[in-house]
Amino acid sequence: MIEALPFLMLGSLAVLLFSGLPVAIILGGLGVAFCFFGIALGEMPMIALYSVMPKLVSAIRGSLFYPAVAMLLFMGVALEKSGITRDMLTALRIILNRVPAGLTVAVLLIGVILAPAAGIVGASVVTLSLIALPTMLANGYSAPVATGSIAAAGTVGIILPPAVMLFFLAGQFQVPIGSMFMATVVPGGILMVLYILYYVSTGWLSPPAQKANDIDTPQSGFAWALLLVRGLIMPAGLIGLVLGSIIAGWATPSQSGAIGAAGGLLLVILNGKMSWPLFKDLIIKTGQLSAMVFFIIMAAAVFSYPFRYFGGDTVIAEALVAFHVGPWTMLLIVVGIVFVLGFFIDWIEITVITLPLFYPVLKELDFAAHTGGDQTSMLWISAITALVLQTSFLTPPFGFALFFLKGSAPPGVTLGHIYRGIVPIVLIQVLVIGLVMANPIIVTWLPHLIYGR
Repeated sequence: MIEALPFLMLGSLAVLLFSGLPVAIILGGLGVAFCFFGIALGEMPMIALYSVMPKLVSAIRGSLFYPAVAMLLFMGVALEKSGITRDMLTALRIILNRVPAGLTVAVLLIGVILAPAAGIVGASVVTLSLIALPTMLANGYSAPVATGSIAAAGTVGIILPPAVMLFFLAGQFQVPIGSMFMATVVPGGILMVLYILYYVSTGWLSPPAQKANDIDTPQSGFAWALLLVRGLIMPAGLIGLVLGSIIAGWATPSQSGAIGAAGGLLLVILNGKMSWPLFKDLIIKTGQLSAMVFFIIMAAAVFSYPFRYFGGDTVIAEALVAFHVGPWTMLLIVVGIVFVLGFFIDWIEITVITLPLFYPVLKELDFAAHTGGDQTSMLWISAITALVLQTSFLTPPFGFALFFLKGSAPPGVTLGHIYRGIVPIVLIQVLVIGLVMANPIIVTWLPHLIYGR
């Protein structure tokens, strides 16, 4: 009977995820419910319930990553709420004014700066949609082109350092955070180059009909320099400082997060946007996002307690091994499951619920000859996982980043427009995933160059 309980837990979780209830409530509720269920069946002693509260505390205690999460979220909220992102768009529009489809390139570059700080896919996509989509439509860009570029920009950043998701993946796959950061730089750069080439070539072949000229061009050299510093140099420098402090070993993840939070607040002040209502809004929004993240982490710990007590992790591992397939097929099975889950739930739930179940299986896969070592293999697999998650957020018809985009788009933009616009982006994603799987050096070259591992 006890062997069936883990599958019953997973089945209940799968059903309840579609109920509309908060994920944390579902996870925590199922964890406690199955504790009582196990006690009623005589499979768990009553005293085991006393371990639930320590699990809540230990879920977030002692990690060097988690304190950085809240501070990086604060940095992202500060960039969003202070209007700095609008300055970025204005500066990039002026710089790229003569580039075919220059607005799409500007949006992609903003996504690189904004999305790693925003941390949450929905927040990144919605922010870019509200800021850039009306402007793109007013300047003659078709709805598929405009929405496709925004969806691409809003998701590419979550795999680029210092993206919050990379902290979680480094912890789950037990790889150094600096190496995890560097592992995604080259694949992310390839994605960006291919995105830009696609939009520039399509813009050159079929240029948008210019319907508006609403660029607020600075009237003096000083005003232009001020816009450039305020809209590009300072936010890009802040991201570079956060990333560089970790890579160089000058700061721990928590300390680098503090640098990001302080820098985000400083940018708000320097831009003359600071006010008590804005500061209060920053604190509230950061608190809401942080509470959501950590509530899910703690609830996942409560869920995993009876799941592991009933031998669920062993059962899952044995079930996968029972397929008697090679390492490549097993890897494809696991990333396929992660890909499908990414249709419906955010990366936070996937990293704290699903990946711990698969880690023992993935750790035993022998890719040393392909990647150059066991530790390198885990780094390679973690980068593939990040790319697969990013792709699942974009893939029609279920990619939930597309629904965030639809919810924030003007009334004339339909899901059909969004789906048509995202197809070439998904094809580019699949191409890059294939390149990374076939050539691990794309992932491992930069970490080896910097860290020698």
